[in-house]
Amino acid sequence: MTQVSFAQHGMWVTERMGAGSAYHMPIVIRFDGSSAPDPAVLAAACARVVERHPLLGRAVREHDGVPHLVPAARLPSLETGESVEEAVVRPFDLENGPLVRFTLVGDTLVVVAHHLVFDGGSKDVLVADLAAFATGAVPPPLAPLDYAEGQRERVAALLGEARAFWADRWRDPGEVVVPGGALRSRRGGPGRLLEFPLDVPALPGLTRFEVLLAALHALLMSYGNADVVTAVDLSTRTAEAEGHIGPFVNELPVFSSPPADAPFVTFAAALRAELRSLYAYREVPLARVVAGLKPHAALAPVSVSYRRGPLTTGATAGFGEVDWLAFNRAVRGALQLQVLDPAVRTGDDPATGMSASLRYDPGELTDPAGFADDLRAVLAAIAQDPARPLEMLPTRGPVVAWPVPGSSTAEAAPEDGGADVDLDDPLAAEIRAIWEEVLKLAPIEPHDDIFELGGHSLTITQIIARMRKRLGVEVDLDDFFDNPTIAGVLQVIRG
Repeated sequence: MTQVSFAQHGMWVTERMGAGSAYHMPIVIRFDGSSAPDPAVLAAACARVVERHPLLGRAVREHDGVPHLVPAARLPSLETGESVEEAVVRPFDLENGPLVRFTLVGDTLVVVAHHLVFDGGSKDVLVADLAAFATGAVPPPLAPLDYAEGQRERVAALLGEARAFWADRWRDPGEVVVPGGALRSRRGGPGRLLEFPLDVPALPGLTRFEVLLAALHALLMSYGNADVVTAVDLSTRTAEAEGHIGPFVNELPVFSSPPADAPFVTFAAALRAELRSLYAYREVPLARVVAGLKPHAALAPVSVSYRRGPLTTGATAGFGEVDWLAFNRAVRGALQLQVLDPAVRTGDDPATGMSASLRYDPGELTDPAGFADDLRAVLAAIAQDPARPLEMLPTRGPVVAWPVPGSSTAEAAPEDGGADVDLDDPLAAEIRAIWEEVLKLAPIEPHDDIFELGGHSLTITQIIARMRKRLGVEVDLDDFFDNPTIAGVLQVIRG
């Protein structure tokens, strides 16, 4: 067994709290009738891809509260299905696996991998390798990789600096005001989709991602949000991980307080500087450095995922029509903006057409088309005049006056139940012994907060597992986060 990485542990915890198909990552490849690979050839290519990337043939099983990667009960193989949607949303069996499936629906191949073993960059790797094997080519060999162990060592070395970095930055995201309502959700659940083209101008000293992110922050500011936070997916892929499939990604928040009178380029440069300082800690999960951070499918109601599109050359060229942003029928948070930037650009066109996929909770974002139009209008205005003040950008805001009334959805501090705890009580004494054993700290008093003692989601799942095994009691993760003391846990158990 191999212990999972930090990213995998966070997803495993959130999945157990209910996320639907939010962590399903589909790729849809449509072949025309004349060029579709023979099903037997395609089945063999799928098997070769799994052999090349053993992580796809794994499952995740808990041992003493710690999730580990184990061989799946069966290896994934090419199946036939009746619909693309069914292939995309069908639940995964995390404990038995496998965590990828290949389904042929007519002349369409649907590949769906769970985020526990996959990320956006892995789509490029999988399609390239699949196309190579289907055409008789053999990709160069890959060196074995224990990414989780290397990541633990790198993160351990950065923890002190990362805690100091986030100490004066982190604040629990509140609601995000938009025309027609407010975005609050950070859960995973059913979602809807709006796809649209997006032209992002090239500005000196800024990447297109930085321009896009600054434009999004400016748009949210114009709606009446004085303080803005968006979660962003950052790649953690190292040089050793090139060519490998895996969840090489970490979600982190980006905060700003856009000055209304600042020229866009000035604000964007400041946001770029903030991003660059954040990149130094891109591998460190926020839950490891922010005490008491409750697991959510998204760190903020609004999140952004940006990646460069793959090059359609070599074996991949002509291997069907690939939908790189195929929809999983779900959303993490209230609004996810996924953007695919073409890898090949021609000429000196100041604006590059990107593909945008807006996944949203229809109960929170009531006008997705209006939001998309506003973002496109802001980017068009920036292309015309990058020095335009933020307050002069064309949007429908502000929709409320600053400060936003009731904008904070920070959770109230948990109440520490059980004013008096008798440690001679056998159950209380057993719980205390388990805490001290897991945290390697003694003595722990009844009202000591586990997060102040250095605990986090991994130590909590270990404690929960040992209480289940030794004491026959079950405490939900939510209840533990709301009652993070021995006294509080004891009160939950006894009702």
